[in-house]
Amino acid sequence: MDEVRKGKGDSATAISKFKPKKRQTQLQFIETIGAGLAGGLIFTLFHWPLVWMLGPLSAVLIWKLASRRTLFWPVSFRNGGQVLLGYSMGLSFTIESARQIARHLPLMAIITILMVACGLGVALLAARWTGISLQSAVMGTTPGGLSQMVVLSEEIKGAEPTIVTFMQTIRMLTVIFIVPALSFHALSGEDVKNVSAFEQAGREPGNILFYLFVIGAVLLATRLAVRFNCPTPYIIGPLMTSAIFTLSGMPAPQLPPLLTIIAQLCLGVYLGMGIKVNLLGNWRRLLPISLISGLLIVGCAFALAYALQRIYPISMATAFLCIAPGGLPEMGVTAHTVHADVSMVAAYQLFRVFFILFIIPIFLRWIFGKNKEMSVEVRSVTKS
Repeated sequence: MDEVRKGKGDSATAISKFKPKKRQTQLQFIETIGAGLAGGLIFTLFHWPLVWMLGPLSAVLIWKLASRRTLFWPVSFRNGGQVLLGYSMGLSFTIESARQIARHLPLMAIITILMVACGLGVALLAARWTGISLQSAVMGTTPGGLSQMVVLSEEIKGAEPTIVTFMQTIRMLTVIFIVPALSFHALSGEDVKNVSAFEQAGREPGNILFYLFVIGAVLLATRLAVRFNCPTPYIIGPLMTSAIFTLSGMPAPQLPPLLTIIAQLCLGVYLGMGIKVNLLGNWRRLLPISLISGLLIVGCAFALAYALQRIYPISMATAFLCIAPGGLPEMGVTAHTVHADVSMVAAYQLFRVFFILFIIPIFLRWIFGKNKEMSVEVRSVTKS
């Protein structure tokens, strides 16, 4: 009997400890939502670009750094937001855009290689100016995804994941804020709507059974993308599903504006939560070169975009967003908002994602495997 009572007492104690922790998590979640909504409303008030992505990102980051409080945002919210954004991007694909994308494939490869080469050139400068290893500099300036580069840096000898995380974070912030601003104020020749970026007028409601069928297809494709370890699976799965519906002539339903806002809010809050400036002790020394590196890469993208729109009859905004070294969801949202060719932007961004995911790791392992003394040479030049 004593043992039974003791067992019941232990379980009761465990439950009592779990409840305060669960309540604390709920309060942190509410605080995070409040910060995100406040940021969106402030950006709306000042008519700044991408109000429901950049607003929550900025507010959550500033609140987290200023208050030093622990915030909470479920990964499932990020995934759900990406599913909605991916589905919306796929709706822009048409038969004509598919033919146009096929004609662009050789140029996609050339431009991606040139952007990677630009990143390597900037990495050489960063390594010389700061004294960090060339491996870390290359990982930190390569225009790929933050998580992809950090994971890859753990596999490359001589690369420091903490430095790579910091440099990629600053590069990401530079791109996320500068590219939309340029697209809105310098490259867009049309009136831009901030609140409902994906809203399209004249859509009639469809059959509820067809809606359920589309939802099931999107969820199945997303699950398969996750199962087969596709890059950004929560975007690629829905994007491919809605693109197939559109290309086959089936009237895939549009997203309501409210869901679009929620999707951008989820992504913006997640990006703000993921930025951890305090991971690196010498971040002040790396901050200037990281900012300069980001600006140089954006400048390179702008030059290549100018050349691209001179070769093909596309707008400068579309060309710039195709080449800009940002993430697919961020550039996709911007393309929708400035009325650029979303299907073309998604195709270029997806091509770079796959290129960096499958080709760049092989290339970097080969380079640093054959030339391990390169980082030593860079350090010696810096010291001298």
